[in-house]
Amino acid sequence: MATLTLKTEEDYIERFGPTLNYTPVGGWNSREPDKVVKTHCCFCGVQCGIQLKVKDNRVIGFEPWEEFPVNQGKLCPKGVKRYMQNEHPDRLLAPLIRDANGFREGTWDETYSKTVSEIGRIQEKYGKDSFAFLGGASMTNEKAYLNGKFARIALQTKNIDYNGRLCMVSAGAANKMAFGIDRAANPWSDIPKTDVIILAGTNLAECFPILTDYVWKARDNGAKIIVIDPRITPIARTADLFLPVRPGRDSALCHGILQVMVKNGWIDEDFIANHTEGWDKVRALVQKYTPEYTEKITGVPAKSIIQCAEMWGPADKSMLLHARGIEHHTKGVENVLSYINLVLSTGRIGKEGSGYGTITGQGNGQGGREHGQRCNQLPGGRDINNPEHRNHIADFWGIDEAELPGEGLTACEIIDAIERGEIKGLLSISFNPLVSIPDTARTRKALESLEFYGAIDFFLNETARYADVVLAGSLQEEDHGTVTNGEGRCIRLRQSVTPPGNAKADWEIICELGRRLGKGRHFGFSDPSQMFKELTAASKGGPIDYSGMTYERIENEHGIFWPCPEPNHPGTPRLFEGGRFGHPNGKARFHAYEYRPPAEDVDGEYPIFFTTGRVVSQYLSGTQTRRIGSLVDQYPEPLCEMHPILAGRLGIQDRDMVRVSTRRGDITLAAQIVKSIRPDTVFIPYHWAGKKAANQITNRALDPISKIPEFKVCACKVEKVRAPEFKSP
Repeated sequence: MATLTLKTEEDYIERFGPTLNYTPVGGWNSREPDKVVKTHCCFCGVQCGIQLKVKDNRVIGFEPWEEFPVNQGKLCPKGVKRYMQNEHPDRLLAPLIRDANGFREGTWDETYSKTVSEIGRIQEKYGKDSFAFLGGASMTNEKAYLNGKFARIALQTKNIDYNGRLCMVSAGAANKMAFGIDRAANPWSDIPKTDVIILAGTNLAECFPILTDYVWKARDNGAKIIVIDPRITPIARTADLFLPVRPGRDSALCHGILQVMVKNGWIDEDFIANHTEGWDKVRALVQKYTPEYTEKITGVPAKSIIQCAEMWGPADKSMLLHARGIEHHTKGVENVLSYINLVLSTGRIGKEGSGYGTITGQGNGQGGREHGQRCNQLPGGRDINNPEHRNHIADFWGIDEAELPGEGLTACEIIDAIERGEIKGLLSISFNPLVSIPDTARTRKALESLEFYGAIDFFLNETARYADVVLAGSLQEEDHGTVTNGEGRCIRLRQSVTPPGNAKADWEIICELGRRLGKGRHFGFSDPSQMFKELTAASKGGPIDYSGMTYERIENEHGIFWPCPEPNHPGTPRLFEGGRFGHPNGKARFHAYEYRPPAEDVDGEYPIFFTTGRVVSQYLSGTQTRRIGSLVDQYPEPLCEMHPILAGRLGIQDRDMVRVSTRRGDITLAAQIVKSIRPDTVFIPYHWAGKKAANQITNRALDPISKIPEFKVCACKVEKVRAPEFKSP
């Protein structure tokens, strides 16, 4: 793979625009790097290895890191361009304070003082829980641990959560319910060794392109690929079988597949008897889900349901991988558990080439949910409602257990509580809820009602524009620490450059706030390595045990899979070998949930399904990728994807402007006519803000267990606004 560098001033202007006033030391003809730093991509949960080229404390390019086993030097379009945000003119170089004229630059002492003063004022007037904290899942494990400790010791609030609540929590809750532990069962290296793969609700080729290579290797080795999705995504175009499920019907489809498997004896009775519980209820539940009955619910032809069971059921080895497509629902946990039933019923888990994995969307989607920044969780994956777990962490932190707050509100519930006036103050870091939470109008109203809002970030994202103070934080390459990728491998991030101008590393900001809030003895860290030693010690003996890990081991071994409970422990790439699971009795659990429709189904007024997702060149709320010109060029603005049959019925042609309306509002944008989507469904990607934000019209209804919003299905209507305007050349 060719190295990408910025060799000339023209290169720089092409990528960043003429507004950037920067001339490298030594001139544009001196571009040999001072150093090359082995680290990882800042985007999805694959966490590809990359070598960043640094000159004059600026990242100027990259080289492949072929030795790192996950990606072996390969990178997706976002990974190739990931370093180009570093010198963007929007980069925050100093803290900002709002005054009557907008934002002005402030000193750090002034900004800290205002933040601490407002926290004290609000909590004294309204109570400790009137102030909330929202973290992010793209930050390091060290910062995830620090966030939880800061909220519970310095702020003394129960209301802390993170943006992974919009991403992985349905999978996490289901994994704990079924397996007793929240992690993928298999390393990705098992994928090429399998005989059949189900990819459910994952646009793998666009969202996690490097994992596509693993699937293709399996295909080259003879494996059959089954894709389940309302859209014929790029990975579906090469599948052996595609099941075009109607949005919101995944659990019913799973029941239908399992019904055929039971009928034909394609289940492992010995494994079920010896290593699981709850099977009888599932067997009874699925009996009525015949292929014909299931077709009526799901829209998937009965013959395809049978064919899927014929491919999956009798296989010797199999892998099931899923992502947000089945999780972003008011029954996301039930969907995941129904897919897990397909795995457990065959006994094909905990074995080489046989198992199950969840694909994490955010850079540290796995580690970000393990170390205590969730409302119901303490470090080491401990339960905040478990007295033994509470006592352990309270003793470890040196506080009385009674001082440790209880379970608080989830991310969307925090926004709702702000709207109701119950939460008056907020501090957030690397979270952009104005773009990422459904029903944007309600989120905006909540932000406007806050008495104080402080945002820690490296760009002034759409939400931070409502802040009273903005604390200029750090990009991934401006700090060091660890993250844990989607297969459970803890890996090392190395610092490439220091924060520019008067910006600071995120953890320095949080620690200083903790000290100024009078809790200095808990926040005396001078380096992330100290935080890592503390979080590994805190995790010892817990469900998620990192206590045998060190930075040196992680670097030398290209990452370590948890659990790793001792310094000489090799780590655990494959969970559940030998058939023992994480529940106290060692058995996995089946779950029998009757299919139920989405919170908002289609009707006469809103007859079309609306769903959202990603495109290959953008990432989450777009805070980073919408500032990289070459990525924007690949997909400049959102389009409304619809089938020719639907378009014909509505009198819409390609690139006509259309209005998509739901009960929350409407969005107007250009139509994209494609044959790769169900005729009853439209799709809009969600990476844009303002009038282009898909989440203006999505439904904030929550899963009762995971509290994840139902991004993936609601009811809409579509109408043509006007034909496209073409200007003469």
